[in-house]
Amino acid sequence: MRHTLPIAPQFYVTAPQPCPYLEGRMERKLFTALQGDHAQTLNDSLSKQGFRRSQNVLYRPSCAECSACLSARIRVADFEPSRTQRRILRKNASLMRNATSPWATEDQFNLFRRYLDQRHATGGMADMDIFEFAAMIEETPIRSRVIEYTRPAPPGERERPLTAVCLTDIFDDGVSMVYSFYEPDLTEHSLGTYLILDHIAIAREAGLPYVYLGYWVPGSRKMGYKAGFSALEIFKAGVWQPMGDPAEHRAELHPLSVDPIAEQVARINLPEARPVRE
Repeated sequence: MRHTLPIAPQFYVTAPQPCPYLEGRMERKLFTALQGDHAQTLNDSLSKQGFRRSQNVLYRPSCAECSACLSARIRVADFEPSRTQRRILRKNASLMRNATSPWATEDQFNLFRRYLDQRHATGGMADMDIFEFAAMIEETPIRSRVIEYTRPAPPGERERPLTAVCLTDIFDDGVSMVYSFYEPDLTEHSLGTYLILDHIAIAREAGLPYVYLGYWVPGSRKMGYKAGFSALEIFKAGVWQPMGDPAEHRAELHPLSVDPIAEQVARINLPEARPVRE
């Protein structure tokens, strides 16, 4: 048996572009391809170090002068819903959950378009067509599920309307909400919050300790809702730590707030490849 070696992906950096979260700042990402026999192992390992998946790419923010974006996750065992969150659970008790393979459908795309047109008409995904949508859902080299939620059929109809969808990755230590969308007219149901609450239930049912939420950005109203969940951890200064008071975290902007790319890559812990038997 030969000695094992770490899985050694190549890392790259995107060109700067306007930040979608903080006005007047520029965004840059460190990324690597997610493919081959070790895709699941690499995804599990790098997700614990602040990376996120988009199709067959893993990335994390690596902006030249800003370190505001912080990966966030919920400790399932310690989570306690607030009074408002308990009310949201009751309001959505009639929703039915169905976990399926990552396969795009026309119903999903129609809901996705309504969601974008009303909630994110000027966002980076606003021009996505059905082929790009299908790629977002289906191009996954790891364990993923599409979790659909339907509400009771209206009077005189038999089919339950599709109400919310979440593309969910399954890690060795949790579930990751890659992207979710929902019926934009049902504002009183707080469906975005409900999807997170239900993923906490999914992780608990599966015996998984975490729900990964993507990035929390202090100073960004778009991301403020994540701070409303108890037992929230953030990945900061290379370690997971309790968020504490959200007001104590600043959207730092300083030329020395981010380490050089080479140092960042050197500190990434890569998983070991499986031993090769001879």
